[in-house]
Amino acid sequence: MLRAAITGGQFTPGQRLLEKDLCDSMGVSRPSVREALRQVESEGLIVTIPNRGPIVSRLSIRDATSIYEVRGALEALAAQLFAATASDKKVKDLELAVEELEVAYKSHNLEQIVAAKRNFYDVLLEGSGNSVLPSLLRTMNARITQLRRVSLSSPKRAAGSLREIRAVLRAIKRRDSEAAFKASLYHVKEASKVALASLKP
Repeated sequence: MLRAAITGGQFTPGQRLLEKDLCDSMGVSRPSVREALRQVESEGLIVTIPNRGPIVSRLSIRDATSIYEVRGALEALAAQLFAATASDKKVKDLELAVEELEVAYKSHNLEQIVAAKRNFYDVLLEGSGNSVLPSLLRTMNARITQLRRVSLSSPKRAAGSLREIRAVLRAIKRRDSEAAFKASLYHVKEASKVALASLKP
């Protein structure tokens, strides 16, 4: 609940988080809140300031750039492996995930789009056959979601994003692992341009 509240913008960057208020709003005990705070701090979503307590992290341009660089490399590798090794059923599952994403984009509902995008990547990572990739990306997932909301909130981004995802799918369906790698990397780079521009003061 706390992670979703931060990544969803309910708590804004720089906002102080008071344990008592969190206990009241979430209906949980103080030890549960403290454990949740420790977890989201390990994910980089909050920082603890001496004499002030936990505060929602501000995502710097440098941090965002680093996240996109790592995300681009890992997701491109996932697409490459998927194209080379995934079963026909997995390819069909990915095609269905893209269709779901198309419906989400038409809804213009940011929550629906974010959920459909997450599902697409879940299918892609599972079909890559690499057991380490999902766990590596999971540690960055909350901050990736934050950035995804920033890039997807741009009305100009939707058409380009969907076009890029379709290019990834086409390469995978052709079993062209090199093209899948390049298409996936291009998609992340294009998303990064929009998000980084939005983060500039």
